[in-house]
Amino acid sequence: MGAKVSRTDFEWTYTEEPHASRRKEILKKYPQIKKLYGIDPNFKWVVVALVLFQISSLFVIRNLSWPAVLIAAYCVGGVINHTLMLAVHETAHSLAFGPSWPLRNKLFGMFANLPIPFPYSATFKFYHLEHHRYQGDESKDTDIPTRLEAQLFCSTFGKFIWVCLQPFFYAVRPMVVYPKLLSKIELLNIVIQLSFDYFLYSYFGIKALTYLTVGCVFACGLHPVAGHFISEHYMFKKGYETYSYYGILNAITFNVGYHNEHHDFPFIPGSRLPMVREIAPEFYDNLPHHNSWCAVLYDFIMDPDIGPYARIKRKRKNLN
Repeated sequence: MGAKVSRTDFEWTYTEEPHASRRKEILKKYPQIKKLYGIDPNFKWVVVALVLFQISSLFVIRNLSWPAVLIAAYCVGGVINHTLMLAVHETAHSLAFGPSWPLRNKLFGMFANLPIPFPYSATFKFYHLEHHRYQGDESKDTDIPTRLEAQLFCSTFGKFIWVCLQPFFYAVRPMVVYPKLLSKIELLNIVIQLSFDYFLYSYFGIKALTYLTVGCVFACGLHPVAGHFISEHYMFKKGYETYSYYGILNAITFNVGYHNEHHDFPFIPGSRLPMVREIAPEFYDNLPHHNSWCAVLYDFIMDPDIGPYARIKRKRKNLN
């Protein structure tokens, strides 16, 4: 467990990110893919059902023993909250109401955020869209670990700890790498979320709030559904910076595993991303991909060739 990773720096490249050019090629050959653009009308109702389920479950959770609360948080609550985090991801791309209704998308993202005790929906939208636009940029892509993370967690045991602490690094890293002033919509998100947290604590008690909070921490760390954080952009094969996952857990994560397809076509809702691969298989079938998020976590921790340094980076662009 003390084995050191072999990489001592990120993989620097001077080429553009691959998705814009591949999108252009695919649309030239298969213009019918544009018919997949737009919203999935079922998406909003799925999110409403998940939020109501989480809140309803608190009537049971508040009467459980503490060990049962923690087990339920890992096996049930955390999984559902992770799904809601990916619902926030969909709303960040305006896939709840469409790009013509930006405020509705933002407010719906805050609604999906409610069972997740941390107010992050509005802030996530800003940083995530930057990740798409400037993938790999050393300053603007806050999905990439900092050099300090890569140096501190450079052993097998260190990577294990880093995986467990992923929620902390994803929350703090943007404030370190790319800080910005809070916007009005972010302040609204904070007020709504903290008010809802207080309501949950007052009505259901500390066990309920712990169930939701600890569930998020569990399900974003050493947990099968959290495998997508690493599977998406960590370089498991030299020269490839985005990877899709074609396993069963896509069914409860809005197909976030179809990540090459998502970066190529961020205007297509998750429910239709498998159709992109069906229409244009020659663009995706030969790309390296994953079939198990559990295997991704195991390989990341145990393989000395992979670690926080296993990311493709680009020098900062001089942008206004």
